[in-house]
Amino acid sequence: MKLIHSLRLATALALLIPAQTAFAEVAPATETKPVSTPWLYENSDVPVDASWTFGVLENGVRYAVKRNIVPAGQVSIRVRVDAGALHEEDNELGFAHLMEHLAFRGSEHVPDGEAKRIWQRFGVTFGSDSNAQTTPTQTVYKLDLPNSSAATLDESLKILAGMVRAPNISESALNAERAIVQAELRESAGAGMDLGEAMRQHAFQGQRLANRSTIGTIGSLDTASAAGLKEFHRRWYRPEKVVVSVAGDADPAELERLVRLHFGAWKGQGAAVADPDFGRPDPKGAVAKTVVAPTLPPNVAVIYVRPWEKVADTIAYNEQLLVDALAQQIVNRRLVTQARGGSTFSVAEVAQEDISRSADTTTVIITPIGDNWQKAVTDVRAIIADATTTPPSAADIERELALFGNALRTMRDSYPFEAAAKQADDIVKAVDIRETIAAPDTVVSVYENMRDKFTPERLFAATKALFAADAVRILRTTPIADGADADVRLAKALTDPVTAATTVRLSENAIAIDDLPRLGAPATVVSRNTLSRLEMESVELSNGVRALLFPNKAESGQVRVLVRFGRGYQAVDPAKGALFWTGQGIISESGIGKFSRTQIDQLVNGRRIELGFSVDNDAFEYSASTRPEDLVDQLRLIATKMENPNWDTAPLEREKALAIAGYRSFDMSATAVLQRELQYRLSGNDLRWKIPTPDEVRKVDTKAFRAFWEPLLASGPVEVLLFGDFETEKAVDALQHTVGALKPRSAAAVSQKASQVVFPAANAKPLHFTHKGPKDQMAAVIGWPTGAGLAQISEARQLEVLAALFRDRLFEKFRSEQAASYSPDATATWPDEFASGGFLMAYSQMQPKDRDRFFAFANAVAADLASTPVSKDELQRALEPILQYVERATTGNLFWMNELEGATYNAARYEALGRLYSDYSKVTPEQLQALARKYLVSEKAWTMVVEPEADAVASR
Repeated sequence: MKLIHSLRLATALALLIPAQTAFAEVAPATETKPVSTPWLYENSDVPVDASWTFGVLENGVRYAVKRNIVPAGQVSIRVRVDAGALHEEDNELGFAHLMEHLAFRGSEHVPDGEAKRIWQRFGVTFGSDSNAQTTPTQTVYKLDLPNSSAATLDESLKILAGMVRAPNISESALNAERAIVQAELRESAGAGMDLGEAMRQHAFQGQRLANRSTIGTIGSLDTASAAGLKEFHRRWYRPEKVVVSVAGDADPAELERLVRLHFGAWKGQGAAVADPDFGRPDPKGAVAKTVVAPTLPPNVAVIYVRPWEKVADTIAYNEQLLVDALAQQIVNRRLVTQARGGSTFSVAEVAQEDISRSADTTTVIITPIGDNWQKAVTDVRAIIADATTTPPSAADIERELALFGNALRTMRDSYPFEAAAKQADDIVKAVDIRETIAAPDTVVSVYENMRDKFTPERLFAATKALFAADAVRILRTTPIADGADADVRLAKALTDPVTAATTVRLSENAIAIDDLPRLGAPATVVSRNTLSRLEMESVELSNGVRALLFPNKAESGQVRVLVRFGRGYQAVDPAKGALFWTGQGIISESGIGKFSRTQIDQLVNGRRIELGFSVDNDAFEYSASTRPEDLVDQLRLIATKMENPNWDTAPLEREKALAIAGYRSFDMSATAVLQRELQYRLSGNDLRWKIPTPDEVRKVDTKAFRAFWEPLLASGPVEVLLFGDFETEKAVDALQHTVGALKPRSAAAVSQKASQVVFPAANAKPLHFTHKGPKDQMAAVIGWPTGAGLAQISEARQLEVLAALFRDRLFEKFRSEQAASYSPDATATWPDEFASGGFLMAYSQMQPKDRDRFFAFANAVAADLASTPVSKDELQRALEPILQYVERATTGNLFWMNELEGATYNAARYEALGRLYSDYSKVTPEQLQALARKYLVSEKAWTMVVEPEADAVASR
């Protein structure tokens, strides 16, 4: 039963609920009519989610279909095969993933590479709307079909059925796709992958999972044969191992008919084969493992490992899951509180998870500050010791229950507006982990009916069980080897005595909203204007605040809030912007006035009130997603934060520790170096986008931080966007008494330098960087300057189409035909808030030997786009996914908010929004050719490469 789909708690810690339920294999049905108990709910007393229609075909294919009109016109299809890396024999490593690639390449119904082109013509974006995923336990083929029709839905299900039933497994197809998968492996290789391998091998000693990497190895891919892949397909791609999940804007009866039509005639070859034994944790395995990784930050992971067991997915079982999750959250709240207040660790988190039907684990991840990892481990163990020796208080429990209940009710309220793609995925996830799904009404009912079962004694027992295990492992990542006895000292860190940390429990004296600093007198309304075409209203208050209100029921029970103020990146000249990096991670983590962020969290506990901070090109922003009943206090909290910022040292020191520890990871691969350098270099070495070095980080103190941010946060215009489920008059009143009570703010002038972003000058030789990762891994970038500003936004949209054409040619040739790269890409950026700085850029990873080939190919594409108009078919395949994306996006409030940011100060944004669809839909081959001639000029191209250091390591 899925009690919780995806909850982000106020502490920003993931709430992981174990998912393990009984699952009975279904014998082939004699008919496809509904049965009394749907197959997903066998052996369970969880009420059936009646919005789904379940069935089983005669050949054993199981299906679940439902109507869901979010977004309108789209149908999401998932085809799950119960075969993953754990089903491979030792001589088949990587075969499940390789089979996924071959299936997408071609099948009985489509020639090689044609499925992608067919779906592009239907408006599907490859890699986003159509993709696949292989895990240790399953392979899932995914398609989100926009603007579906009877014909496109029929064709798509036919293609998907052919992909799993009869993929093209020929030596030529295998050789082509083998090279692409090897490119994927090469581009993924590095310290991060090595650490993942080490963690898996150490945590799951004695189990099949320890020796099964989903992507396989270079050796196993080299020796893969078409005959071997055919045998793997025969063994595991069988009707009884397939589940089809479809949700979308279509008649469920028609969806059932199409599933029967395209999957019903499939017959398995030979006798069914039993699943392999995944194994059990070895309690006698090694306890400690030290991984020396010069390019990774120091970390410690403690893993409590228990065998995974099938359980009956009953209401009683799921009640216990809620208790377990609450116990975990109490511990996590104490850990984050300790980290926020200044500690030996910057991050520590507990997560319980069932892994690949192999192990039930509790993992404690610790990021120490500095080199004293032993003290960090001791301090975290002390907090856990307190939780496992003393029951939580009633106040501890009530605090988390308030948050818990709010999250569950939010999930219930948003369920009618939940995307079909997510619900189709939910069925797949439930099948994979052998559980059911439940309608959110059921989830809330279970929670509310067991409130008296969340006793201190039961929470205490759940906490102790969380840290009980058949085996306990500890793994440490260190940049520098520190002695032959490293593993001995690491193991000792688990057994050294600790004293329970009784002082880390939260105070029970939580503050109230009225304890916050007082705001001024409410503002009066200066003007209100109705934008009838958009069904919106603009409001101006007497203190200068402007607001845009869009009341609607697109997301019932939810109000999106965006408060924009100041000038963002425009507020500071490039040479003075070196401290922008400190904002996003520190300002939101700081408190309000004399109150810490932890106290603020307690203040809003159990309510849907958020305080996210970000920096945009033309404004600073506080964003939140709240409920109508919380809107007044949500706005009050933001306004109070704006007028009474907290300048406590602890958040700054924590962010500095994270920045220093994480900086070395930028050297671990070619793409990591790009993450560090590319935006800074593309802006002409503009300090506003520079990632600081550790030495630069260390120099920042509270005085410098405050001197930089205080004037920026205190000046400039204020704009509020409210989009969602609210009553207009109540919202206007809330604005008057909250942001309207702010002191009038001084204007924030924007200098000419601050309003520009300078694209780098053309270079004869690429700007050169190196990385410390695999020696066969490099990255290359080529870019051309374009334009900026809102006045020419139509040209910006046409450039997006040009970039899509560029991207598709990279994919078709540089990836699919030449197998030189797994993930080449092209993108167009047009900053409409700045006067300059736009560009079109192509990027790819590759082997060093293919560097010149990439640049030659990219320049050839640019020249061809300038010299020859694209064909109507190529334009349709690039354009239709963009149009369909726009149509889908317009069904949500987030789209409208993004498009209308700043509109109350610049009415041209309304006009620009009105041209959005036509700017894309009316683009012609001739216009795109003219744009290519105008901008893709070889003499203006700027290039950059990231190559391996001379002593880089060999790929694994």
